[in-house]
Amino acid sequence: MDWSHRIGHRSPKRDGDHRNAFQRDKARIMHSAAFRRLQAKTQVMGVGVSDFFRTRLTHSLEAAQIGTGIAAQLSQKYPDIAALLEIDEQLIETICLAHDIGHPPFGHGGEIALNYMMHEHGGFEGNGQTFRILTKLEAYTEKNGMNLARRTLLGVIKYPNFISNLENPALLTEKTQRNTQVVSSNWHPAKALYDCDREIFDWVLDKVSTEDKTNFMVFDSKIDKHAKTIHKSFDCSVMELADDIAYAIHDLEDAIAMDLVTRDSFYHEVCIPLKELDLSELSERIDVLTNALFSGKTYARKNAIGALVNAFITAIYINKQNIFECELLDYTAKLSNNTEHALNLFKTFVFNHVIRKPHIQQHEYKGQQIVMALFEAFHSDPQRLLPYNTKIRWQEADSQHNQNRIIADYISGMTDEYANRMYSNLFLPKNLS
Repeated sequence: MDWSHRIGHRSPKRDGDHRNAFQRDKARIMHSAAFRRLQAKTQVMGVGVSDFFRTRLTHSLEAAQIGTGIAAQLSQKYPDIAALLEIDEQLIETICLAHDIGHPPFGHGGEIALNYMMHEHGGFEGNGQTFRILTKLEAYTEKNGMNLARRTLLGVIKYPNFISNLENPALLTEKTQRNTQVVSSNWHPAKALYDCDREIFDWVLDKVSTEDKTNFMVFDSKIDKHAKTIHKSFDCSVMELADDIAYAIHDLEDAIAMDLVTRDSFYHEVCIPLKELDLSELSERIDVLTNALFSGKTYARKNAIGALVNAFITAIYINKQNIFECELLDYTAKLSNNTEHALNLFKTFVFNHVIRKPHIQQHEYKGQQIVMALFEAFHSDPQRLLPYNTKIRWQEADSQHNQNRIIADYISGMTDEYANRMYSNLFLPKNLS
């Protein structure tokens, strides 16, 4: 199967251009406006709070570096499988660079806000928006977005099904009278693609068998949660591991460097349970690494962070599921149960002690209010308030659903600062903005 195929017209290579399809995809992503905007979008702390904290852009760069490390390790460990799957470090790097490109301003606060405003018009979800930007919105072509290779697009699809299939209606409460009353926990989106992007998804999987496609889209249903898909392509499984390691370990570095967490809490919540897992690379060294992390010496902390990242990268193995005919769907990159549990200890620690801190949640809440107010304004008088190019797209949309999607596209593409400035222009007197 030719996984380098593109849905749109493929321009002839320029003279002297010897790059493969995935190297060209990487260039398109890195030079895109959507990728540049990640430098001013929240990762954990609000942009501008400190020059030290990571943004969505630096997180994506770190995930890409980890992803290429995973690909190199797996190629060395499993040369025959690597040849069969044609593991390509440039491809993995490209997918990792692109994985967060659809996230809106103000992190999950912005995502909650847009999902709330769009709940009757197809919903909003950051991973679904990533797919939409790559395939439709970023104008490298007239109609096909960046016109990336089929395998690149397959690699960014973390949740291969649609919001209409995965959303649990029982979780969605009635809209409130005031946006300030929206409870974020009631409006977490189903992790999925948008129904309006089904045609491109079908094209991505066009060359796999009907049975493989059906199995790939299988999901688990739960009474108290949205349904969630089960499978990912091999490339996507590598990207997700790289994303998780970057989040768990590098965001931990931010937290320690800025004194957001204590050594005592880390010892009790990470070190003690980690020792019980009996992992030679981690359990036996965690005391030494903890001393380095909290030593107050930058070089010691950096070395410990690097050792933790390396421990997780080198623990990854390739698993064959024996479910799919297509090798890219049947093989997956995995951590052992104990090592995955160890990584989750770090992720949970960061979540509980950083993301759940009141000042972080207050920042998310503020962003949530800004995004909802902007959506209401543009929705109330789009012909008057939308910028020219967005207004043209809004006028050409063939339904209210699609018109609202255009507004969501516009707001989700904003950086934190741009959204703040737009809110000030629309709602605040000049001397208060």
